[in-house]
Amino acid sequence: FRAWSCATARGEELYSLVVPLEGSRLIVPRVCVAEVTGVGQMRLLEDDPAWLVGTVSWKGIDIPLIAFEAVCGQSMPELGSRARAVIFHASEQMRPGYFAVMSQGLPQLVRVNPGVVSPDEERPWPEDAPVICRIRMINEYPLVPDVDAIEQRLEAVADRWR
Repeated sequence: FRAWSCATARGEELYSLVVPLEGSRLIVPRVCVAEVTGVGQMRLLEDDPAWLVGTVSWKGIDIPLIAFEAVCGQSMPELGSRARAVIFHASEQMRPGYFAVMSQGLPQLVRVNPGVVSPDEERPWPEDAPVICRIRMINEYPLVPDVDAIEQRLEAVADRWR
């Protein structure tokens, strides 16, 4: 995410993905995402925390799948036919090196530059949510997730999904 901030600060364009959620959207640099896939081979988890949906099988490994809406204190979204798993690259400390966020459809590829993006201070988000900020992008207001905070939450409950 530092590269994203630096690129837009220098006036450069950066490819990003807008990830549809239930009632909101995330925006992330494209380089943070390994792949977008279906949730076909998924193992649901029944235990708390409620935001940990389960695991998805990807390239022969089980990856934790989270519902970002639930991480932010909202209700768990439906796992509909349009649901996808957005596979994120994780830090080197986290094993298996990836985690997934449940998307309510296919993410959209966009080019981000200072001409189309500005901070949005008017629309709040839950205080303990793993969110860096909200931005205004033309007529949308996507959230920028705090990937480090998500990884910390996943590591804290790793015994439930490993």
